[in-house]
Amino acid sequence: MKPTNPIHLVGVVVVAALLTWLAVGELYSTLPVMPWTAIPTVLLLAIGEGYSAWATRARLTRKPGTKPVEPLAVARLAALAKASAYAGALFAGVFAGFALYTVQMLDRQTPRGEFFVATGSFVSCVVLICAALYLEHACRIPKDPDEVKRD
Repeated sequence: MKPTNPIHLVGVVVVAALLTWLAVGELYSTLPVMPWTAIPTVLLLAIGEGYSAWATRARLTRKPGTKPVEPLAVARLAALAKASAYAGALFAGVFAGFALYTVQMLDRQTPRGEFFVATGSFVSCVVLICAALYLEHACRIPKDPDEVKRD
């Protein structure tokens, strides 16, 4: 599996934002109010992936007091990281497109609230992407023998 290319993630965000902006322009009056619950949910996922990255890196480099990690577990974490990065990019694009559409209506109460929810959701998705890329990086096997600390 190749490492995730951040340029591909940016492309996913831009395309999803453009498509969402176009779709919301046609359907905005029929859409329900955007819930704020995506923000803490995605941030909790990002915290979990960040912690997993930190713990996995410590175990791979054999820091004192850590157990060795199963190779299959590292492969699963790498797959989770790759999937989270692309899912985060897709949802970041959706929220960005929604925010771009509602930014022109900040003088009205409902679109203003939805703008702030969409912007907060976009930021939380960016945090998830960063955590996923960190987890993917943490799953790499150390190449330098000095990087692996022996007991």
